[in-house]
Formats: sequence, C-alpha cells, structure tokens
Amino acid sequence: MRILGIDPGLRTTGFGVIDADGPRLAYVASGVIRIAPGALPPRLKTIHEGIGEVLRQYQPHSAVVEIVFVNVNPQSTLLLGQARGAAITTLVAGGLPVHEYTALQIKQAVVGYGRAAKSQVQAMVQRLLGLPGLPSPDAADALACAICHANAGALTAAVAAHSALPAARGARSRRGRMR
Repeated sequence: MRILGIDPGLRTTGFGVIDADGPRLAYVASGVIRIAPGALPPRLKTIHEGIGEVLRQYQPHSAVVEIVFVNVNPQSTLLLGQARGAAITTLVAGGLPVHEYTALQIKQAVVGYGRAAKSQVQAMVQRLLGLPGLPSPDAADALACAICHANAGALTAAVAAHSALPAARGARSRRGRMR
C-alpha cells in the first residue's frame, strides 16, 4: 500500500510517500511545497496545486495528515488550520481516504517518545527507511505521518486477525476471558 504523509504549513508543506508491505517499509519520495509569502488565498492555492501534483505523480492509496495543535497564538492556529483544510480538501477530492494523527501519536510511533525533538524524528525516519541522509524537518515529519499510519494499519490488521481466531473455533469469552 502506498501512503502519502502531509505536514501542513503556510511557509512549507512537507510531503512523504512510502510503500508499506506488512512490516516492510520502502521510501518512495519526499519533499516540500514552498509557499511564497503574501495573501492567504494564493498560498492555499499553492498548497492545493502542490499536493495535486504529488497525487498525480505518486498515486498513493491513502493519506495521513498531522492534526494541528493549538498554539499560544490563536491567529497562527487558525491560519495553520486553513492550510490543513486546503490539504485535506485536495486529498479527499483526489479520492483518497484521509487519516489523522496528533504529533504526539506520530512521535510515539516513530521515535517511541511523544515529546521527541524534530532532530530525533529526522534520525529515526532516516534509520527506518534506510535513507542515505537526513530528510528536511518538514519532509521528515510527513514521512513520520506515513510511517505512523503504516504501523497503525499493521497493528489493526493483526488485532482483527487475532480476535477473529477464537470465534472461528467456536470459543466463547466471559468478562474478557476465554472459556
């Protein structure tokens, strides 16, 4: 399954594409969409067009977008939310299912610590995907989104397969215990 991760931003929006085959992850591409300063509508259009190009070029099966945290500055949070909205709209219009995780969940899944520094995320993404060098911080965050979803999807499938086994054998449970 090809997964596209997006780290939304109004200066740079990071993207990362990986292929996940069970526990195996393979790097496909990553980068940033650079957004020129200025009025908000043209900046949102740049995000829309940039993600649209990534969709056409890499044809992912699903997408992941980081959930925006609330900043000290509410105006910044609102602006970042609009960038995120432009990204999600483009992904949904492109026919992709969109999944969302908080930065804490993503860091926990990739680094093992929810309050990890950006440099730790970059280093773990490099290691997990076997990259020759560190990805840029925004690209690393986007790749981390995709890795988080790949791991969550594998875990969900394993739990579903495991929970289906006792029912298939006619086993019953009582208060969470097998009888």
